Amino acid sequence: MAATTRQPLRCWRCWPLLRCRADVLCLTGARAPRLPSWTHTNKETCMADKIGFIGLGRMGKPMAANLVKKGFALVVHDLNQTAVKDLVAMGAQSAQVPELARDCSIIVTMLPSSVEVEQTALGEGGIFAHAQPGSILMDMSTIDPLATDRLAQQAAAKGLSMVDAPVGRLAEHADRGESLFMVGASDADLARVQPLLNAMGTTTHHCGPVGTGGRTKLVNNYLAVTLTQVNAEALALSQRFGLDIGKTLQVLLGTSATNGQLRMNFANKVLLGDTTPGFTIDLAHKDMSLVIAAAHASKVPMPVAAAVHESYSLARASQHGGLDFSGMADVLCGLAGIDKPRVPKGWTPG
Repeated sequence: MAATTRQPLRCWRCWPLLRCRADVLCLTGARAPRLPSWTHTNKETCMADKIGFIGLGRMGKPMAANLVKKGFALVVHDLNQTAVKDLVAMGAQSAQVPELARDCSIIVTMLPSSVEVEQTALGEGGIFAHAQPGSILMDMSTIDPLATDRLAQQAAAKGLSMVDAPVGRLAEHADRGESLFMVGASDADLARVQPLLNAMGTTTHHCGPVGTGGRTKLVNNYLAVTLTQVNAEALALSQRFGLDIGKTLQVLLGTSATNGQLRMNFANKVLLGDTTPGFTIDLAHKDMSLVIAAAHASKVPMPVAAAVHESYSLARASQHGGLDFSGMADVLCGLAGIDKPRVPKGWTPG
């Protein structure tokens, strides 16, 4: 009898991205024994692989939904069972963390803070205790960079890889699959997670090795949160002066005073009377806390950051932490006892 032969064939699930080993016919026409698992001949993610996603909040849920829509086999976990059921209805599976970690080659976390990420990754019931060697943890949360460094070291000790890929842009961009990602990863790990990033967003910036993504996000969020505070103060002052808000905005958006928060987020949120959260004042306060802590650790003075942080503390203390962070304009106007700045729906700077 002729010897059984095996050759690599293209994977039918993700052609033409991959070449996978699969069953082939032996020379006698009988099917060769099934391989225990597919062995990829490159570093790309096979869409037949399972992807784990932990954290289905305002940003995480649409990101996970876009993975399902793009054909990824997704396993999800969250304490909010309503969010889990919504993803299962779309075609995802649900599992507890140990099972998810065992079954998935890439595990994504999108959680509120360093505490939740470390609790989910570490310990007897955590990701690192159950993930298979060669798996990747891709944390997309905004957390303390030193926590990312610790997780990367512990992942390496377990034979795992770590990627930090925090998210830029707003929740509505996540809804549309238009997010931006700041990625800290090796070239090989980035190649494996890039298909996921492409499904969830439109722009990926490889910032350097693991840890650089989160540090870039803190620089980005420092400016975004500070500009929101400055915009809020400027609009409150214009209201006190009794200026026409439309005319004032035409000037601001036509000079070097303009900025992305004023042009995009304010124009689409608080100025239309919509302060439902895309990114809350609470989260902005958390991120400024991270900025200040990281700056202190690096011996970089940031007096403006400290002042902005305390303004957000004031908003939270007055029970406004759940508002969209553009709602700082309403908070300041309320404190000053002046009308909130509003433009008619459909307004444009002209």
